[in-house]
Amino acid sequence: MNARRRALIRLSAAAAALACPAWAPAVQRQSLADPLRLAADDALVDSGLAGSLQRAFGRDTGVVVQLVRGPASALLDALERGEHDAALTNAPDREAALEKQGLIHDRRAIVAGDFVVVGPLILAKPLAAGGDVALALARLAQAQVPFLTRGDGSGTHLAELRLWRAAEVLPAAPWYQSADAGAPPLAQARERQACMLVERGVWAAQGAARGYGLLVHGDTRMAVDVHVMRTFRVQHPAGKLFVNWLAGPKGRRLAAAHRGYRAVRS
Repeated sequence: MNARRRALIRLSAAAAALACPAWAPAVQRQSLADPLRLAADDALVDSGLAGSLQRAFGRDTGVVVQLVRGPASALLDALERGEHDAALTNAPDREAALEKQGLIHDRRAIVAGDFVVVGPLILAKPLAAGGDVALALARLAQAQVPFLTRGDGSGTHLAELRLWRAAEVLPAAPWYQSADAGAPPLAQARERQACMLVERGVWAAQGAARGYGLLVHGDTRMAVDVHVMRTFRVQHPAGKLFVNWLAGPKGRRLAAAHRGYRAVRS
């Protein structure tokens, strides 16, 4: 972050503190030159959730939000360094570790989601795993069914690694394949007729194809909450407003109405 941006943030925060009743217009004007930088995991962008919340917040407050996408791990590292003002991620273990160290704050759950295993539907009957994701992964590995991994440190990738550990499987080539950069991973999995773990919101947005669909879903080990949080390095004048709006009744209601998500437990 450059010195000019730091100075502008400090100046805006001070002005807001001096004129509390009139702070909103000041923040709106400031955000035109210095938008709130919101980092969001790729899956939350691909599902449409992040963009939907960005636009609704802008309509309600007039504050400009710049959406930055990427894998959760990289985004959280950048958030810790103060390169983003806030983040929307689905990587609870990484988030909790940073929160425990005091490197992020205002971490709030806004919506509940989950992951699903998808693949060629011809596998569904012989897989015979029901809703047991660990059993399903163990059987897929034993049969060496092609499985595509994001391999990028995203929330989806971190969840996938955790589930392989639960299945007591160390996936390996040639059946365990990495997605190529630059093309939607789910589209690659369909093209290769490979199985894959995807976020349900992404599945809802990008849809099934003929002969390709859900193989395993509903296992509580695949559940994940989506959190919003702020960096402690810088204090954008709209940062607190954004978190409170997103984690408040309207933000949560809008998030839960999005396909593939549901209301988070209080």
